[in-house]
Amino acid sequence: MTATVNTSLNDAFRTIITDESLRFLAFLHEKFEPRRLELLAARKERAGAYDAGKLPDFLPETANIRNSDWRCADIPEDLKDRRVEVTGPVDRKMVINALNCGALTYMADFEDSTCPTFFNLVDGQVNLRDAVRKTISFTDPSGKTYRLKDKVATLLVRPRGWHLYENHITVNGKPMSGSLFDFGLFFFHNARELVSRGSAPYFYLPKMQSYLEARLWNDVFIAAQAFVNIPRGSIRATVLIETLPAAFQMDEILYELREHSSGLNCGRWDYIFSYIKVVREHPQYVLPDRSQVSMTSPFMDAYVKLLIRTCHRRGTFAMGGMAAQIPIKNDPAKNEKAMEAVKKDKLREVKAGHDGTWVAHPALVAIAKDVFDSEMKGPNQIYYIPEAGRDITQQQLLTPSVGEVSLEGVRENIAVGIAYTEAWLRGVGCIPYLNKMEDAATAEISRAQVWQWLRHGSKCTDGTVVTKDLVRGIVAEESRKLAASVGQANKAHMAAGLIEHMLTADTLPEFLTSLAYPHVCTTSTNARM
Repeated sequence: MTATVNTSLNDAFRTIITDESLRFLAFLHEKFEPRRLELLAARKERAGAYDAGKLPDFLPETANIRNSDWRCADIPEDLKDRRVEVTGPVDRKMVINALNCGALTYMADFEDSTCPTFFNLVDGQVNLRDAVRKTISFTDPSGKTYRLKDKVATLLVRPRGWHLYENHITVNGKPMSGSLFDFGLFFFHNARELVSRGSAPYFYLPKMQSYLEARLWNDVFIAAQAFVNIPRGSIRATVLIETLPAAFQMDEILYELREHSSGLNCGRWDYIFSYIKVVREHPQYVLPDRSQVSMTSPFMDAYVKLLIRTCHRRGTFAMGGMAAQIPIKNDPAKNEKAMEAVKKDKLREVKAGHDGTWVAHPALVAIAKDVFDSEMKGPNQIYYIPEAGRDITQQQLLTPSVGEVSLEGVRENIAVGIAYTEAWLRGVGCIPYLNKMEDAATAEISRAQVWQWLRHGSKCTDGTVVTKDLVRGIVAEESRKLAASVGQANKAHMAAGLIEHMLTADTLPEFLTSLAYPHVCTTSTNARM
């Protein structure tokens, strides 16, 4: 088996990209890449069926799994309390602050909040390796030093989704799966160390669309555990239900991963994006402004109820969604309003039956924790099986939000898309924008909504019809504003070009990150190892 590194490595990176780790990556690639490609091809076939009117539904062939009694694996001790999870990218300072901030768990994110430059990805692996061993430290330019406290959050890691590639590593001339690259390096360097410390490798799995994709992950786990000789079942994985097709297969996804499962999560932002993608050709499902698509919208409410009941029936976690707000330091009144919105959202989650929730900023940890502490007396509420999700139907999971499209909403979505893409092209995976933390998921909603409105000729509240000329004009205006605000070293022109293409294409492009990825690849040096 041959692995080739298609870029240069510094000394620190050579401690991660070793002969042994590359052999493990090549092993994963050769064993599982054919199935991954088959599953991606199946996605395209299903997308064609959705466009033709055959929308997702519960699968008759797996009814026995939904209707029979079985449970997921017992929960490890250091995962039993997940009432507040903080998420964020894998730069060194973020890793330390997230582990120290008082959250019960920290999801180190190689996906939506990390731009997949080779530096970001491998530097993140260095940082997590040091964090696992509790040797990580960081000194900022002012001389302030950051180190881990004695008590830190439990670590979970989110690799990229099955659809993404890692072009900097090829096996027999073919680029690796980004999923297997991110998972493989973390697992290879840390699995045995974590087990020796009384923990284990814990993961979040993103953007799956079917139970067969979950089966592939489970087989990867079995093979990986055998390769490094740790007990089968050591791994635990929480699946983000962030695609509409996966919502109809929650039981089946848990079943496939049951010996490695630690539940499901309401990946709310990507879920809205997926909803738009699936129903894109059908005007009866056009959504209103993003601000009007709330968790109480019919299709979102049904999704939450089904997820909580499904998880608790199977004895595992039903995790809530992300609070994207960030502190507003220069406006106390606005900050109070934003923090009240966080409290209200978290209260809805805990009363619905969620076992924990996500925040994007360490300053929100205490707010979310106070809400869960007041309403959830034990470490979780898996024992609570709500009746509300018993008979959720296809229609309920498809019923859209009621609301309006505004010209301001069109402009804000375009501005978010350009601003995020510009930052991403510079290697930054999440940005503060209009008092929220925007990452790939929220940027995807923004550009998909505009595409949907344009596709169906939506009329704004002021009578303006969404047309290509309107969209192109706003793209030009917002890119000029961004270029002026960011300064000379910006990628606003390139970002605007990418966004304009995505907004006006005849077919909705599948992923922003897939289209932009070639612009952040630096394959300059071939180093065979």
